[in-house]
Amino acid sequence: MDHFLYRDGELFAEDVPVKEIAAQVGTPFYCYSTATFERHFRLFDEALEGTDHLVCYAMKAASNQAILKTLAALGAGMDVVSGGEYARAKAAGVPGNKIVFSGVGKTEDEIELALTGGIRQFNVESEPEMAAISAVASRLGVEAPITIRVNPDVDAKTHAKIATGKSENKFGIPISRAKEVYALAASLPGLKVIGIDVHIGSQLTQLAPFEAAYKKVAELTEQLRAEGHDIKRLDLGGGLGIPYERSNSAPPLPVEYGAMVKRVLGHLNCEIEIEPGRLIAGNAGIMVCKVIYVKSGEDREFLIVDGAMNDLIRPAMYEAHHDIVPVVEAEPGQEPAQYDIVGPVCESGDTFAKGRNMAQLADGDLIAFRSAGAYGAVMSSEYNTRPLIPEVLVKDDQFAVIRRRPTYEEMINRDSIPEWLDQTSD
Repeated sequence: MDHFLYRDGELFAEDVPVKEIAAQVGTPFYCYSTATFERHFRLFDEALEGTDHLVCYAMKAASNQAILKTLAALGAGMDVVSGGEYARAKAAGVPGNKIVFSGVGKTEDEIELALTGGIRQFNVESEPEMAAISAVASRLGVEAPITIRVNPDVDAKTHAKIATGKSENKFGIPISRAKEVYALAASLPGLKVIGIDVHIGSQLTQLAPFEAAYKKVAELTEQLRAEGHDIKRLDLGGGLGIPYERSNSAPPLPVEYGAMVKRVLGHLNCEIEIEPGRLIAGNAGIMVCKVIYVKSGEDREFLIVDGAMNDLIRPAMYEAHHDIVPVVEAEPGQEPAQYDIVGPVCESGDTFAKGRNMAQLADGDLIAFRSAGAYGAVMSSEYNTRPLIPEVLVKDDQFAVIRRRPTYEEMINRDSIPEWLDQTSD
């Protein structure tokens, strides 16, 4: 569920007409709903009620500080995967003891940043990383809390580019080697082993892969405890999917996921961490564009819009579907049209949809890409020297620009010209 609904034929974001935002901010832009972020966080928090748990929002989904502050006010922790995300979380007021640091390529500078600023735990992905954390912690005279990410070799049944739990993926250590790696961790100075981490992929639409992975984690927990390791925290990652196509059946609900977690892992009396990103942010955002031209091809109609693949790359990168709707609904009885919906970037890959049936549209009409809150703005770029588009946050009947559109001059002035090219002739 989200809070982008039609009233009298016009799309609203909570209590604000989307058309009004477009008039003031210009297109394209991202628009987020505070109420949707809050509702989706609470669904996860309530799903784990009765357990010792922390919901750590996966910042890579959408990391604007206004979004982080919104979730932190509800008690959310943060899952970060870079020094930059760690700095964003701290700037948004999130305390270090609620920040989990994931990712396969943590540098020594990033490790030191987190150890000096405060960290809940590092989710360790390899022996070389473990040695680096040990060295930095020892040099600083502190103890680094760690979990070790195990790869359970479970097929998440998701897109190959967002699967993370199979043996060929780059993430974690094989679960078959876990005992020897935990023994190594126990022998290294500056480390405090506190738990196990697992994450098998993103946009999962079934509970079975989660359950298969968590059963392996439960078995490993008991084995490690038998060998003297104090396993008291299980980081279960994220990955629960959202319904990108409204016509399709919905993925499992957080309450169903929570019930499965309690059934499979509840007997271990461990603190549970989960790291949802997409399910919290995905349906909390839309991207709004304007139709530039309706172009007739030889065998199709093209809807050329002012948003492009640099603004929302998921369709080009993942062949991803987004429902695309008019901001003003068609008049009753109007026949639908079929369009290829494309952007202005000079790439054939700058295509959002092919043969999409929707209301007839004309130059200047507004459309909205639904379920664009996750992996939209954070993956955008300035390809073709196109400015990053604004992000707007709505709360009730108010809205604010939380990232403005840069000017061409600001973009160009970030370049530096070498002295040998900056000489003028007499």
